[in-house]
Parts: sequence; C-alpha cells; structure tokens
Amino acid sequence: MGCVGIVLLADNSDTPVRSISNTASTASVPGSADRRPLIGLGALFGLLYFVQGIVEPTDGLLSQPIKSLLRNWNYTAAATAWFIAILSLAWTIKPLYGLLTDFVPFAGSQRRGYLLLNTAIASISMMAVYFLPLTSERAVVLLILLLPSAVAIAFSDVVIDAMMVNTGQQHGMTGRLQSVQWSCMYAAMIVTGVVGGALSQRGMQQAGFLIAALCCGVSLVAVWTLVGEPSKSVKECGGELPSTKSNAVPASAMAGMRQMLRQPGVVAIGAFLFLWNFNPFSSAVLYYYSIGALHFSEQFVGTLTSWHAAGLLAGSVLYGIVCRSIPLGLLIHGSIITGILATIAYWAYRDPASSIVISLVVGVVYAVGSLIQLDLAARVCRPETAGTTFALLMSLSNLSAALSQGFGGSTYDAMAQWWGTELAFQLLVAMGALFTAGCWLLIPLLKQAFPSPTKAGFSQQAIGHM
Repeated sequence: MGCVGIVLLADNSDTPVRSISNTASTASVPGSADRRPLIGLGALFGLLYFVQGIVEPTDGLLSQPIKSLLRNWNYTAAATAWFIAILSLAWTIKPLYGLLTDFVPFAGSQRRGYLLLNTAIASISMMAVYFLPLTSERAVVLLILLLPSAVAIAFSDVVIDAMMVNTGQQHGMTGRLQSVQWSCMYAAMIVTGVVGGALSQRGMQQAGFLIAALCCGVSLVAVWTLVGEPSKSVKECGGELPSTKSNAVPASAMAGMRQMLRQPGVVAIGAFLFLWNFNPFSSAVLYYYSIGALHFSEQFVGTLTSWHAAGLLAGSVLYGIVCRSIPLGLLIHGSIITGILATIAYWAYRDPASSIVISLVVGVVYAVGSLIQLDLAARVCRPETAGTTFALLMSLSNLSAALSQGFGGSTYDAMAQWWGTELAFQLLVAMGALFTAGCWLLIPLLKQAFPSPTKAGFSQQAIGHM
C-alpha cells in the first residue's frame, strides 16, 4: 500500500493537524503532544457516527416509521423482518467497499472522495422517498429507493472504520476510538427513538425521511470541511502512491485479499462473529410483539428504543474505560455471557415497567458484548488491508444478523399460529440465547489461531484465560 492518507483540519486553521497513514507502525500509547490530534480525530469519527445513528434505515430514526408503515399496510412480522433483512444486505458486501477504499483511489483521494460521494447519494435517496406518495402498493418502490442510501451509509461506515483502524492500531487505541464512535451513535439513537415513536404515533412517518436527508447533508459538509488530503510528499510518507494502471490495482487488491485470508485469526474470529450475531430474536419481532400482544403505543415503543439506546451509551462508555485493563481471554468469554444475558432478559418483558428496566439494562450489557467483538476484529487487521479485513469481518456479522432477522420473523409467525404470540416470543428468546452460547464451541479454534504473540495484541497468556 502507498501512503495516501486522511488529514483532519482544525476548525480555525488551514493547516493539517493529523495525517492518518496507511503504513504499518508499532502501536504505542500517545503522549501529551499526540493527544490533541487524536481528540480531533475522535470528534470527527464521533460526528460521522452520530449522523449514521440517525440516518441508518434499519436501526436509526427511520427504523420504527418503516415498521409502522408496513404494519399499517397489513404486512406480517415475517414480511417486515425480511424487508429489513434485504436492506441489511447492503452491509454484507462491505469487503467490496473495503477493496475500493484500500486499493482504488477515487476523485484524487483514497478516503475523502468516497465519503463525499456516499453521503451525497444517501441524502438524495432519502429526499426522493420523502417526495414519493407512499401507499401499500408502493412497498417495493420504497425498498428500491432505500437501497442506495443503505449501500451509501454502509460504504461510508467502511471508510470511517478504515481510518479508525489505522489510527487506533498505531496508538493502541482501537477500543477507545470505537467506544467514542459507538457512544455517539447510541447518543443519536436516544433522540431518534423518541422522535421515531412520535412520528409513527401521529402518522407522520414520511417526515423521518426528510430529517434523515438533512442530516446526511450535515455529514457531507463535515467531510468537505474537515477531511482533506495529506500535504506530505511521498518520500516523507515512506512509500509510493498506489499505481493507477489498469492491471496494477486489481493485482494489488487480489494479493491483499490472499494475504488477508491466509491469516488464521481472520477465519476464527469471522466464524465467532457470525455465530454471536445470529439471533432470531430480532427487532421486528420485538416491535410486533410490543404493539400486537402487549398493546404498547407507538410513542411508548419509541421511548423504549431511547431507553435501550441510553443503556447502549452507558455500556459503550463503560467499555472504553475498562477495555485496556481486562485480559483478552476474559473479554471473549464476557462477550458470550453478555450476549446470552442480553437475550434471556426478555423473558421478563411483560408490561411497561418491566420493559423500561429491561430495555435499559439490556442496552448496557449488549453494548459491552458487541464492542468486545468489534475490538477483537480491529486487533487482527493488518494496517495495509485494514479497510478490507475489518469490512469482511463486519460483513459476516451483518450477514448473520440479516439472515437471523428474516428467519426469526418467519419462525415467530409460524409458532404464533400454533402456540400463540406469548409462547412463540418466549421460545424465540430461548433460541437466540442458545445460538450465542454456541460460541463457546469455537474457543478451541481461537486458541489454535493465536498460539503466540502477534501484532494483533494476542498472546499465549491472554489465550490461556479462555
């Protein structure tokens, strides 16, 4: 890889304060002189993730309005779950985005051009949905118009993650930078839960797409203003710019892919992430159960989303504090345990009081477990293929979540017809916990993958805690 990087510009200065190089470097703890640019980068990553927390169609502001529209159009839980699963497929081809951002410069840059393009596409796509007259006959049209924004948001996420991995590995701060990013996303979800519930309650679901389009515009301005190309020469970067010859880029990409796939850690953690995220107990099922069986209002369901996001925020901050002091082996076991607890807690989900407590507590527990997974994935990425490797691992997680979303919705509808909604809900919760518990079967594979210290931060001592 060459030394094309990203520069964060200070708010009141025209000079770059930090260059994110794609060349590998030894991880180190930043000194006081390095903290200011890292804070600036954290602020940029946090802002972009905050906007993503608002505009992402399956989890952000639009999540409940989309479900509400489909339910009002008499779509079943299974149909709604598969609708969301199809949108989520945009997140399962993240390695393609990673290859592009790692090996194919765009508009004279490696990262900035892609960020500008994708935020513009997402904004236009959301605005088009806002102006479209929505009826039950146009559900397919709604899906088609939302797909470009889903792809654009997922692509932007890959670019941001590549920037984070390169910087985080150089300074041993992958866990803390991810904590900043996800804390900002969860903070956005606190707001979007209430707003999404209010829009759904008042039949103003379509206004959510306008809000999302405007927020994408904010992200576009932030990228245009704060992200630029490094001013250093090629020699100063210690490498050469990537070749733009037609045969050089594909060859470089394929060589990087082969090198990445030969890493045993990538395969082991990929399998672990897939199983951990395969939970048939999906958000669509919880929404339909809350509205149909427990008779919660749309507004209250939105409020529960905000309580859950508050828990996610607290858990993310907590992980940022403790991530550096807990052995890796204990973190892996902890991710399995927290995943199980975050699922079986819903056995007590019966009334408004219990639903608030469960939403908050599950948010804390789930955030810790999921951030462990993300930190684990970031530690095995080689800097020269950071975007592609991290994207591959995250796409496995997203593919698992998408498939389990559709599977869970179909299973819930089928079991509800036989045994009623309450028993179907309880059984689906148990199934989700069992899939997460199955991750313990992969511990031996992780031990074999990391028998000695590596750049990823694994050691025999750490694996010995497993």
